[in-house]
Amino acid sequence: MFKKKPNIKPLAPLRSSDRRHIADQLIRDLDLEVPIVQHASAEIKATAVAEHSSLRNTLLPENTQSARFSTTHGPDLKKISGTIYVGTHSGDEQRILWVNFEGKLYPTGQARVYTLWKNPGLLPLLHTPGFVVQKLQGGADLMTPGLAGPPFPSKATKDSLVAIASIDSPSVPMAVGTCEIDISRLGSVEGQKGHAVRTVHWCGDEIWAWSTNGRAGSTAPEHLDGWDEHVANKSDLAQRVEGLDLGEEDGDEGGVSLGNVDRPEDHSSVKNEHVDGEDAPQNELFEQVNTPELTTKDIDEAFYKAFLYGIHHYKETNKGQSNFGLQFPLSQSFVMSNLVQPFLPIHSSEQATIIQIKKTSWKNIKKFMKHLDKQKIVKTKDRDGNEVVILDIDFDDREVLEFVPYKLPKKETVAGTSLGRGGKATAEIDAGDDSVGQTIQVLTLYRPKEKATPIFGAKPSSKSLFSTADIRSAVTKYIESENLISPTNKRLVELNPVLANGLFDGSSALDSEVLAKGTIPRDALIDRLITSCTPHHAILRNNQDDSTAKPRSGIAPKVKITLETRSGNKTVTKISGMESFFISPQPLAEELKKVCAGSSSVEKLVGSSPKEDKKEIMVQGPQKDAVIKTLERRGVRSQWIEVLDKTKGMKR
Repeated sequence: MFKKKPNIKPLAPLRSSDRRHIADQLIRDLDLEVPIVQHASAEIKATAVAEHSSLRNTLLPENTQSARFSTTHGPDLKKISGTIYVGTHSGDEQRILWVNFEGKLYPTGQARVYTLWKNPGLLPLLHTPGFVVQKLQGGADLMTPGLAGPPFPSKATKDSLVAIASIDSPSVPMAVGTCEIDISRLGSVEGQKGHAVRTVHWCGDEIWAWSTNGRAGSTAPEHLDGWDEHVANKSDLAQRVEGLDLGEEDGDEGGVSLGNVDRPEDHSSVKNEHVDGEDAPQNELFEQVNTPELTTKDIDEAFYKAFLYGIHHYKETNKGQSNFGLQFPLSQSFVMSNLVQPFLPIHSSEQATIIQIKKTSWKNIKKFMKHLDKQKIVKTKDRDGNEVVILDIDFDDREVLEFVPYKLPKKETVAGTSLGRGGKATAEIDAGDDSVGQTIQVLTLYRPKEKATPIFGAKPSSKSLFSTADIRSAVTKYIESENLISPTNKRLVELNPVLANGLFDGSSALDSEVLAKGTIPRDALIDRLITSCTPHHAILRNNQDDSTAKPRSGIAPKVKITLETRSGNKTVTKISGMESFFISPQPLAEELKKVCAGSSSVEKLVGSSPKEDKKEIMVQGPQKDAVIKTLERRGVRSQWIEVLDKTKGMKR
């Protein structure tokens, strides 16, 4: 849930009344033992009140502060907001103790790992093998076959909060989640499928790492007193795991299961038979669990080789095309999403969180591309001050020619799918909407003022609209019929009362001069007539008949692309106005998310009319070129696009 760092507002002291109310609510929700004070002596009641107050202080210390937070979660970048409660236990530094989510899924405060370490027995405790805990710490959910049991805690019912620990350290909760099923009633996990616990928070996520002084979270202890009484014998836990039926689990369920968990060495022969990455063994996800920690040098090498792999792939799949199908210049987003990302050796979600461009020595794709230029593999150029583009690639470079492809994760695995390996890296992106490939025609029409209607022959209707060609033809016919062409210069038109009164009404500084001369160039007359008319527009799609169009007043709108800086020096690209060109915002945002290899979101356009419900797409990074290309695929020409760069001239 908290793989991405949340945006936390400033802390504020929590009122004593609110703290007591929240603590009492936690006591009720978690079904904690509260001393009974009815029908007791005054002394016993006083003791009970003191114990109740102590329980409150244990859950929410008197120094507790609160703050609002917001973040995004899931592939759709769903916005999540809530409240954090920060406090300190005796001898510890200030940490987030509780998190409260808004919405139906988490209506009450969620226990954190730190709170669990300080309050044994606060939640029902489940167990799973150690390597599964590692997966949970990468954001995965716990599948039913991964449960060590039965028996299970009686309070581990559907929608209840549970803690999860490793059977190697059974008294140390490492994750918190919500039960997707009634685990307490499971007689056996043999043959069971699906999610058991949806992980909310784990030791190592951004909530765990938060502190006011910037120091990372404390290391998990090896043992915690107080949890022992809630833990079965360690050998019994091991026997529970050994007794599990580790049959195949459907791969499309997601999360962490124990399907096909055999020893890596048992499949050494199979592994050697799969070197191209397309037919990897089914248990590959678990072969990669104990991967060694990667250094910055290792991650640099992974990105460098991925780029070489990308060039190799284009050379092999586009042999008959110029530049092997690559159209220069190549933008940063194109290089990342088509030449690097699909070829990174990522075999698990855990590796996906490690092998990232921000964890290389270059820190971003711009510096990485400049490094490739220094290696003489590509030729780059700075453009617009914010972006580097590749002008050429040396396809005959020694490293490119001698590159040997390595195994990539199977495209059906979670890691492969998240990297867009559903097909070839050069395959066309399916946007999932009918605007891709459409043809657009923008008509500009004009309605003349009443004083100028005699120029158009018979009195036109008040709803009559004329194109530029119609106006030019009407003016030519009128001046010929009225014999207004100057005998000395055929390009000049002599003014008559209709032209003088209808077009030169003193609104321009040149009107007096034109009226004094009595003549005007024909092109200037036509331009003046067009300027005096009321503009209208119609946007036609896929060769739509002009007669079926319903023109609207005003000039034709444009798709607006805005580049602006947020959060210091981070650039975002906003797109609005696409609805006028029959483009749905959501499919466009999904395509930009893939093309730009970054997050995208769709929000209501600020200031738009409630009747029109206009949307605005926001994409991370300076993605002007990528956006223009996606719009061109939908029939939007460059003259119908307006670009506003608010980042220029700002201090870097």
